[in-house]
Order: sequence, then structure tokens, then C-alpha cells
Amino acid sequence: MPSTPLPTPAPGKFAAFQDFRRKAWALTKPYFQSEDKWRARGLLLAIVLLNLGAVYMLVLLNEWNRVFYDALQDKNQPVFWEQLGRFTYLAFAFIIIAVYRFYLTQLLEVRWRAWMTAHYLQRWLANHAFYQMELARYAQSGNEPAAPDNPDQRIQEDLNLFTTYTVSLSMGLLNAVVTLLSFVGILWGLSGPFAFTLGGSSFNIPGFMVWMAVLYCAVGSLITHYIGRPQIRLNFLQQRYEADFRHHLVRVREYSESIALDKGEAVERVHLDTRFSTVLGNYLSLIKKQKNLIWFTNFFGQAAVVFPFIVAAPRFFSGAIQLGQLMQIASAFGRVQDSLSWFVDNYSSLAAWRATTDRLTSFDESFMALAHAQHAQAAINIVATGGTTSHLETQDLSLALPTGAVLLAGLSLHAGPGDSVLVKGPSGSGKSTLFRALAGIWPFSRGRTALPANAMFIPQRPYFPNGSLRDALAYPQPASSYSDAQLRQALEDALLPKLTGRLDDEDAWSQKLSGGEQQRLAIARVFLKKPAWLFADEATSALDEVAEKTLYERLLAQTRQAGGAIVSIAHRPAVAAFHDKRWELEKLPEGASALYQLKETSA
Repeated sequence: MPSTPLPTPAPGKFAAFQDFRRKAWALTKPYFQSEDKWRARGLLLAIVLLNLGAVYMLVLLNEWNRVFYDALQDKNQPVFWEQLGRFTYLAFAFIIIAVYRFYLTQLLEVRWRAWMTAHYLQRWLANHAFYQMELARYAQSGNEPAAPDNPDQRIQEDLNLFTTYTVSLSMGLLNAVVTLLSFVGILWGLSGPFAFTLGGSSFNIPGFMVWMAVLYCAVGSLITHYIGRPQIRLNFLQQRYEADFRHHLVRVREYSESIALDKGEAVERVHLDTRFSTVLGNYLSLIKKQKNLIWFTNFFGQAAVVFPFIVAAPRFFSGAIQLGQLMQIASAFGRVQDSLSWFVDNYSSLAAWRATTDRLTSFDESFMALAHAQHAQAAINIVATGGTTSHLETQDLSLALPTGAVLLAGLSLHAGPGDSVLVKGPSGSGKSTLFRALAGIWPFSRGRTALPANAMFIPQRPYFPNGSLRDALAYPQPASSYSDAQLRQALEDALLPKLTGRLDDEDAWSQKLSGGEQQRLAIARVFLKKPAWLFADEATSALDEVAEKTLYERLLAQTRQAGGAIVSIAHRPAVAAFHDKRWELEKLPEGASALYQLKETSA
């Protein structure tokens, strides 16, 4: 899987712009071509029209200013009161446009974010992508992640930022363009030609103030880009470091009991301080770059106030124009300059948008790379599960670690109904990895696997969603699929009679229950769902021998009654007594084709 790149300059500036435009469009286009496209396009059209209406109102108010102040200068009382009345409905119309422009813009952002969130959640959770991305994060090396960092942050925060920035910046650019087109003609007509002599030749520049506004803003934009460009990379890194810090805070909360028992608070404080120092250090660097940019943009904005007076002053003092025209030129120049300065004024937002787009693009590319890898695996018969067989069989199955080291090679295994198989071997020999491959979720596998349909896996660390006990017990099926009597009976069978009256209690069960209670609750799921085939990975390691014996007897009876079998990973001799076959993993000497080999024996 490709590594997550930091945004780096492309060979050419135009090529870099084209590449970014392509990325932004690739992220934007799907929503406006989705099942929600007509509503999305309708909202976008309404927002565009409201923005055009707002600019038109500015033109009308500009014209109103001229008439109103002329009336004041001429002491024309009837026109004065007439223009005050006209201002009332102009202002009221402008307020209506502003309110609904805000409301519809927010509505579009919310709907777009909702669609993108659902879209990315579906891709992240489909085909075990969330699991395989985590596996691949350090597949290449111990320091450089091979998959996007913090996918939760990209879905929760980056999508929100992307939709917000895309809508606000695009509508701001539209406003700037329309305002420019609306006022550039006014400024052209007011500024008149500029005549000068150079080298004995006479020159006449029409619309001189327009060209000066263009020159002023072009120089300002170039300087802004030079000063502000480092913010793109710093914004990218800031989002990553913030997510890393937040992720470690969540881990401390999730493993609070283990940390407290180990008295690891001081260590966790050091880890959190280190991560926050990284956040703070990068943020301080970002602030410094923003400070430099604000120095220039404020200077640029303040200079723009007097710049038109400086340029037009010679014509005023020569008597070519009057004071009223000078003020009109300054006002029109301000509108044109504001439009042309859109890039300068929005550079920080553009930098943040660029960083967000790069992060989402790399996330998108990871999905595509993962889909390509899964397709390639399917083409060479990567481990596949099927439901048409009543036996477990593997042919030439090979398992590797994410680093590429071959763990097991050439496995041809068989288990049939009524069997009970014990998988043994030293820690790290690949017992749990074998189970993952049998379940079809281990991507670093080669070979064929046939697995009966009615199979269930109990991992070493069972997952229980926060919420009601009935939901935790029935997971991943809805609790409504089972009656209260079935749920209580499953808890009784799993030696959890104290929980039978707490089906509707809501809690964080992974933290509330002890290790043994969590294992029994996972086994209660087996009694509830009654699978024919059961794969148990250290499923009773936290139980006492009496409880372990009772539960294994019940599990064996259930699987055999359903016409299936049980395959267990365990170290205790007491568990071995319940199995009639053994798959034992043994370490091979250095230089062998794999790290371990599997031998099948009878118990």
C-alpha cells in the first residue's frame, strides 16, 4: 500500500496547480453526481443566485450613495427623504438575501458533509478496509506509515473542513469575480486616460486606474504566495499531530484500568506531553508564518486606502477632475481592489483547504490501492471463504507477516464434522494469524481455504459496543432478533446468571466487566447464535478450571449437535483434553523457507 505523502511542490507551478485542481474536483464531483444530485445542484444554484443578488444590491447602493450625497450637497430636501425611503427597501432586500444566503450555504455544507461521511464510512468499513489499513501502516518500515494516519480524524474533521472551505472559498471567489465585473467598468469610465511622454514619444493609457489596480493586486498576490506558502505543509502536519494527540488521549481512556493497575500515569503523561509538545511546536511555527503574512496583508490593505488618491492626485490638482469624481474613483478602486485581492485576503484559508484536500486525497488513494491489492489477491487465489462445504480445508496455504517474512508455508489442513482440533505452538508462531487467514481477513496470505458457512470466531480480545447489555450480547446482529428468554438462557449457559436481570443496563462493558466475565460474555454469544463451527482463540484463558471445563463441555456438545466442529488455540493441558487432533507449530532452523512449520497429530 502506498505511503501517505506530505504535500510537496510539483516540478512546475502550473503542473502543481493542475494536479491540485484535479484532486479537488475528484473529491467534489461525486456528491453532485450522486443520488442527491438534484437537491445539491438546486441548493448550489440558489446560493449562486443569492450571491449575484448581493452584488447587484451593492451596485444599487453605490448608485444610491451618489444620489443621496448629491441631495445633501444641493440641500434638496424632497430627494433626501425620497432616497431615505429607497434605502429602507434596499437595505431590507439586502438583509433577506444575506440571511438566506447564509442559511442555504450552511444547509449545503451539512448535506454535503453527511453524504461524504456516509460514503467514506461505507468504504472504510467494507471488505475489512479499516482492519487492513491498520495492518499496513507499518508494513514498509517501523517509522514510515504505509497507510493514512488517523482515518477517524479524516472522516470526522477533514470532511467537515473540506466541505466548509470548498463552499465558502468558491462562493467568495464568485463574489469577487462578479464584483470585479460590476465595478471595473465604473472605474474605467471614471479614471480616464493617462498621458505621458517618454523618450520623445507620447503615450496614452486608457482606464489607467484599472491597470494600476491590477498591477497593485498582482504584486500583492505574488508576495503573499511567497510569504504564505509554508503554511500549506504546516497545516497538513498540524492536522496529523492534533489527531495523534487526540488518539492517545482516547487510548488512555480505553485502557484506564490497565494503566492504573500498572501505575503508568507518569509514563502516559510523558507520552501525552511529547505529543502535545509536537502539536504546540508545529502550531507555533504556523503562527509565526501567519504573523508574517498578516504583517504584509495589513500593510497591503492599509496602503490600498491611500493608493488611489496618490495615483489620481495629479489629475485632481491639475483640475482635470473634481473632488466628487476623486471620491468616486477611490470608492470604485476599493471595490475592484477588494475583488482582485481575494487571493491575498484568503491565503490562510486556501492553505488550510489545500492541506485538507491533500489528506483526503491520500486517504482516497489508500482505498484505491487497497481495492487493487484485493483484486490482485483474488486473481491469484488468495484465501477465500465459502459456504458450500461441510469441511474445513486448506490447499498450499502460506502466511506472511506485514513485513514480508513468511510465517507458515504449504499448509494443507483438513477438519470435518465432529472433530475437535487444538492449535498449539510458542507465542508469535502464527496461531492467531492462522485463524485470521481462515476467517478471510488476513491480507498477507496465499492459497485456498474452504470454510463452512455457519462458522463463528472468538478472538483473544472480544469487542463489546458501549450501550445496553442485550446489544453487546447480540452483536453484530440486532438484539431484536432474539427474545429476552433466549438472551437470558445464553447468559445462564455461559455462567453469567448475575447479568440476566441487566439486559437493558447501558455501560462500557469492555471496561465494566472483568477479563473472565468478558470471555464468558463472548461465549454467551456462541450459545445464543449456535454456530456449527467454532474457532476459539484463548477463549477461556481467564477462567478457573471448573468454569473452563463446564463451558468447553457445553461448547463441544453444541457444535457436534449442529453437525460442526471446534478448533481451539490454548496452552492449558486441561483444554487439550477436550480435543482429539492437534495442529502443532514448530520453529524451523534459520534459512528455511518459513519461520514455522505445522505438524498434525492425534491427541
